[in-house]
Amino acid sequence: MQSTLRLKTVLGHLRVNTVYHEQAEKLSQNSCCASATLIQDKEFQYTRNCSLLSRTEKQFYEDNGYLIVKNLVSGHILDSCRDHFLDLCNGLCPLQGMFLMKEPSLERRGAAGEHLYYKVQDLLYDNIFSRYTALPELLDYVQCFTGPNITAVHSMLINKPPDAQENTVHPLHQDLLYFPFRPADLIVGVWTAMEPVDSDNGCLVVVPGSHKNGKLHRHVTQQFQTGAFKTFYGLKDMQNSEVVPLHMEKGDTVFLHPLLIHGSGPNRSKRFRKAISCHYAASECEIIQVENNAEYKEVARDIETTASKSKGVPFDFATIMKLRCVVVRGSEGFTAL
Repeated sequence: MQSTLRLKTVLGHLRVNTVYHEQAEKLSQNSCCASATLIQDKEFQYTRNCSLLSRTEKQFYEDNGYLIVKNLVSGHILDSCRDHFLDLCNGLCPLQGMFLMKEPSLERRGAAGEHLYYKVQDLLYDNIFSRYTALPELLDYVQCFTGPNITAVHSMLINKPPDAQENTVHPLHQDLLYFPFRPADLIVGVWTAMEPVDSDNGCLVVVPGSHKNGKLHRHVTQQFQTGAFKTFYGLKDMQNSEVVPLHMEKGDTVFLHPLLIHGSGPNRSKRFRKAISCHYAASECEIIQVENNAEYKEVARDIETTASKSKGVPFDFATIMKLRCVVVRGSEGFTAL
């Protein structure tokens, strides 16, 4: 009874998302990977049976754990997401269940609007942001990693304001830390540049091939409290790893294995650095128990605390993850409550 009331409370904060209802039939019809299955290619471990990716692209992802697709998302969609973000920053429209985060050092300097807010997350129920997360061209690529039944599990728009410098560093980490789903090989992160990104304004950096040992490493927050948010978890002993910067143009999109070690540098420029991102998992994935899992214990506690304060009612980690999720293509799976 209590869990039902909690669910109703949270859903009451969320608008009905008409984008998914309007596009549901179109998504399946437009898929150029309609024959994809959960069985990976015989030659490759990390991609499914999908003809959209070339053999060269599959091999690159196999070896490196990431793949950039140039100019995948149109400027029109990205501009509408940017304008919507600015409206949220300026208080011109309600958050409706989304979570807007301030950049603490800039808040102390009196920054406002776009110069103050670092991130908005939980975008999946928003009719404007979901034009990106439900984009058929995007999901066609996602399907090459997850198979035909796709659940969006986490989404955010990240804004690195100019002059925040070291406070916009995101330490090297693995995304799987935030997702208690398995198997990991059926999860993929998608990150799209909303404007040109380079080493000056804080592009992504990756450790190529770091996904291949299949290990989720130990993450900590304590040593990153200066120069990064407390909620940023970083790998304890790998911050000096050799990295490759990913310079990208507006609309370029990178697909990331959840065990790939990556991060982003500081914005030392006078420009903004905006990107929009979503993680997807095969709906066939299963949620694992995290109560006695040392890797997940701290992050689960932080997420539970944040969600409970935001919504006014207590939630456990597994329920929070389910409520964040939206099936964007194919059949429902682990999100069923």
